[in-house]
Amino acid sequence: MKILLRFVSAIFFLFVFAPSIVWAKPVSGSHLKVFIPSLPYIYISHSINAALLRPANNEQGWEYDMATSHKVIDERTYEFTLRKGVKFQDGTPFNADAVLLNMEHFKKAPFLFTKIDTVFDRAEKIDDYTVRFHLTQKYGQFLNDAIWIQFYTRTYLEKFGWNGKATCPNLAEPGPYGLGPYILKEGYIEGDRQTPNAVLEANPNYWNPEYPKIEKVTVYTELDSKVALERAIDRDGELDIMPIPVSEKRRVNESLYAKLVTAPSTDNIAIHINMITGNKRLQDRAVRVALNKAIDQRRLLSKYYDGEGQIKPTLAAPLYPGVDKVVKKLKAYSEVEDPKAIRDQLKRTLDGLVLNVYTQDRYMHIWKGIDRDLRKVGVKLKFDITTSEKDVFGQLLSTNAGKNTKKWDLLAWGDDDWYYNHPWSAFLVYRTHNYWSTISPDPQLNNYVEEMFRESVGSPAFDNVSEKIMYHVYDNGYMLFVPTPNKVLAVNKQVTYSPYRMANMPLWEIEVSDDHWSVR
Repeated sequence: MKILLRFVSAIFFLFVFAPSIVWAKPVSGSHLKVFIPSLPYIYISHSINAALLRPANNEQGWEYDMATSHKVIDERTYEFTLRKGVKFQDGTPFNADAVLLNMEHFKKAPFLFTKIDTVFDRAEKIDDYTVRFHLTQKYGQFLNDAIWIQFYTRTYLEKFGWNGKATCPNLAEPGPYGLGPYILKEGYIEGDRQTPNAVLEANPNYWNPEYPKIEKVTVYTELDSKVALERAIDRDGELDIMPIPVSEKRRVNESLYAKLVTAPSTDNIAIHINMITGNKRLQDRAVRVALNKAIDQRRLLSKYYDGEGQIKPTLAAPLYPGVDKVVKKLKAYSEVEDPKAIRDQLKRTLDGLVLNVYTQDRYMHIWKGIDRDLRKVGVKLKFDITTSEKDVFGQLLSTNAGKNTKKWDLLAWGDDDWYYNHPWSAFLVYRTHNYWSTISPDPQLNNYVEEMFRESVGSPAFDNVSEKIMYHVYDNGYMLFVPTPNKVLAVNKQVTYSPYRMANMPLWEIEVSDDHWSVR
């Protein structure tokens, strides 16, 4: 009887508690294939590397990673308690000394897309697992920057150092150089250079035995969008996750292998107006505003986004802190005046304008709607289309200095929220002396950005300066404004994946079922 009771108890335990058991190893043989055409180095960075904080799908946009807590000693001093018992992927220890070594290299060649390159002063070791960061001035964005100050092994730093680029850091070559749940085994993915695909394998030294769930991940960065879609919805085992044009939702829903996954986002589609080397007429504020007034955002959202997104007055997504308050007052041009009602007026300003467009192929469904609206006011668009984001960046990041090699007037890229619930990923293009901006010099706008750097997201002062930035950009028509997109994905039916609303794909959290092609 005792044996029978033990057997029954064991069966009861398995059925009731088994789903909560934490398994120390990923599923043997499991393999995931994903296509990330926009900002792939950002989407996968925290799967390979680690920083004090990492992105999270919560209100603040982050959670602790290599840190376990922090405190703000004063407006220029931040102290972090480090996670104990952590090893780099090569087995060497992570501690305060490792942080200081990394910050020495960071100081020599920091990233250049915020103001951290000028406000970071030094890091101080308090004890083996406590580090204090000293800044030269009040800088409200420090915690968001800390998400991107990732840590590397001594071997990597001695070989490559930090990159000092306009884009975020990542690994220059495959190897056991980081702290994340996956090791980069083949290829590389950085902002300005990448291989068409990269292979990641589970890190046996990862500090959290619950992750990762999958043994191997192949990331594709440069597939033709139409070819990728066929691989995702018509063939099992060729592509597990990819963003899709909303026009293909029905095909995904009818697929034997893929399911449709959608979610609201803080992503943006940045359409630059080239005021530096582009058509001279684009330097005229009246022309830029007229271009924006001609675009019917409501029709664009309904027909060309299939309702998957939100209308907005400027580049920044409505779900951002600060922006969410401004959009209650500031409305998209087409929400203020119906473009149809003012077409004759717009045509007098725009008729005969010919603009060269440089874009990734994945945005052509949106350009069809923009082209339709602009043709009605006498504007002709000429398209130069690429599958590669790095080609788009190559032109964008050289234009501010007047060194772009392609002739372009409008340029589109997927400005997904890489700053995690902070609108800087949209606002950075307004800093007119920065690589990312194609706006003519504007000292007043630059001063607003400097003011924003000082304030912390969520504070009244931050909301106030966000409003000033948005109204200034809106009134000057500095970008071509279109709705913010939802996340719209084709996902293998045997894959469990919940997308974050920002630019992060937590590969370590994704799971596959026993019927997945890689393990069944």
